[in-house]
Amino acid sequence: MHTYSQGCTFSTIEDIAGKHVTVMGLGLNGGGETCVRFFLKHGAFVTVTDMKTEEQLKPTIESLNADNTLDLSHLKYILGKHREEDFINADCVIKNPGVKIEGNKYLSLARAVESDISIFLHFTKSPVIAVTGSKGKSSTVSAINYGLNKAGYTSFLGGNITVSPLTFLDKTTEDTPVVLELSSWQLADLRGRKALRPYISLITKIVPDHQNWYGNMEDYVADKRLIYKDQDKGCYTIVDMDADEPGTGPSSGGSWGNLFAKETKGTVLRYTRKNSLDGNYGVFQEKNDDGSFCGKVFLPGMDEPEIILRNLSVPGEHMRVNVLNAALVLFLMHVPSGDIAEILGSWQGIDHRLQFFHTYRNFKFYNDSCATVPEAAGAASQAFGKPVILITGGTDKGLSFEPLIETLSAKNGIIPVKKLYLLAGTGTDKLTKGLSERGIPYEKPYENLSALLSALKTDIDSGSEKESAGTEEIIVFSPGATSFGMFRNEFDRGNTFMAEVKKTFI
Repeated sequence: MHTYSQGCTFSTIEDIAGKHVTVMGLGLNGGGETCVRFFLKHGAFVTVTDMKTEEQLKPTIESLNADNTLDLSHLKYILGKHREEDFINADCVIKNPGVKIEGNKYLSLARAVESDISIFLHFTKSPVIAVTGSKGKSSTVSAINYGLNKAGYTSFLGGNITVSPLTFLDKTTEDTPVVLELSSWQLADLRGRKALRPYISLITKIVPDHQNWYGNMEDYVADKRLIYKDQDKGCYTIVDMDADEPGTGPSSGGSWGNLFAKETKGTVLRYTRKNSLDGNYGVFQEKNDDGSFCGKVFLPGMDEPEIILRNLSVPGEHMRVNVLNAALVLFLMHVPSGDIAEILGSWQGIDHRLQFFHTYRNFKFYNDSCATVPEAAGAASQAFGKPVILITGGTDKGLSFEPLIETLSAKNGIIPVKKLYLLAGTGTDKLTKGLSERGIPYEKPYENLSALLSALKTDIDSGSEKESAGTEEIIVFSPGATSFGMFRNEFDRGNTFMAEVKKTFI
């Protein structure tokens, strides 16, 4: 396993001027583009190298070329290939987190390898709130950042949520908290640097993910564990208290949450769906006499638990956990409990996560394109407390679809889906096999969204007279898989879905 040397390539921001920087991976999501802007702004000579062609990268290149504040004479593109000399001659290579360093012959030639996250962490003075996990990361960080800003902080949000923290580095101070969503890949890029020491680290639910990259859960989670590696007792580590889903925990037994709690040097806080912390400190859930939800916090020094969360605007039990974790972070940042409940109760969620966006007759459409693991699609099917029409499927990334199939089996009190529409892909091939074995009905798979939505509209229109007048019906697009092949990424997939729906269901 590759280990970076400690410290940063650049001692100061001013030290960047005149250096030769190679950005490996320009991409289309803004991360590579932000790095190019940052280093040009600070006087570096920048070489961009990407296996994609100029035509494929046209939107990003046009955006850079249109910026007259940049010294484009310092910028050079090497596209459709990588060259050894661009790595050998660079003072520093900035790598995209999607590029594996182990076994990469080009990166092995570099004098120094950094990422946008490592550069940011080296220079910022902000208190960092770092979040990783498999499910709920983006919702959690978005709720935290929303809550902090509403509570009077000037807070910034970046990382895996597609905003590079280099975009706001120059605005950060000791008084501006920064919330970072960190993928396992971004954490792996920080190994050995001692750059990440978050004031608060939070690990959301762990389930199998990226197994096509890692091959096993232990290696995947080993990168997640880096989030608290350099914390101490003055920091907080927030981890799950509930048992892992069957077959997803450590091969040595126990649960990931318990492993994290035992390993970290930070002050451990737990979160649970249960109505008791069982002797731990953290947050838990209760139901009031009228069946409504409330979340409570109990920390060292408190005589009794305090309510910090009440009913939410966003749907789903899994979202309660995300927002309750956000509430705990706000409480640790000294926001009063009453303010937390009011602020987060009004939070409307984020794009591509159970995002309501369209109504057709009595049918409401929700975009949950950022559900990229089967468990997330299963959770989306249960989020509304009644049967939904579910659209799911996509590209395989080495995951088992058994958790989603088990949910769709609708046993043990699980709410059945009203109807299931499948979008074609290698992951869908695995899903259909399991569905057929269980006798679970489904429509097609469809080769593209346009064909699927056209069929859905025909079904709705032909059956609309049978629907009870005024009965609200829910349609959820929650793929439970990646978007490779048919879309650039999950955001492109979600935007395409919403556009196609609005075009089809007029």
